[in-house]
Amino acid sequence: MPKLSVNQKNWLLSAHVGFAALWTGAVLSMFLLSLRNTNSTNAEVLHTLDSAITLLDDWIVIPSAIGSVVTATFLCWVTNYGFTKFYWVITKWVLTTGLVIFGTFWLFPWGNVAASLSREAGLQALDNPIYGFDAKGVLLGTIIQVLFLFVIIGISVLKPWGRRTAQAKNQVSPD
Repeated sequence: MPKLSVNQKNWLLSAHVGFAALWTGAVLSMFLLSLRNTNSTNAEVLHTLDSAITLLDDWIVIPSAIGSVVTATFLCWVTNYGFTKFYWVITKWVLTTGLVIFGTFWLFPWGNVAASLSREAGLQALDNPIYGFDAKGVLLGTIIQVLFLFVIIGISVLKPWGRRTAQAKNQVSPD
């Protein structure tokens, strides 16, 4: 595939930054709603905040994470970044993949269970150990995601560690 022009690369990079900003902002919002929900004394507020958390996850976090991964893939494919030329690109891929897996298999289900339990049981959900575990999981999971997203953003800006050496890629081990 041919390389992109500077203008095309800038548009793709802008989309990538936009998706990353949406993802980060939505997860930060989920954390703040989860933090606020630790003091709920009203069943409607409890469920509303849990529902808002799942709404943000379903409609902003998931699409923006997908958009971020898709635009990153295209940036690596059609620019000089490549997939394995730079240590900072590899690090971003590993961290992003970890966040997507964590969100898919833990954070997303915890939020859905918490919202379901608070809808069904109201304030009595606070006495349910499953609700307590899942609500704390959302609280801690979102702050972990925000911290890692900030690390990824920092790596994107600073581009530490530089280019992988061609020597290491071409080295043949002696028999």
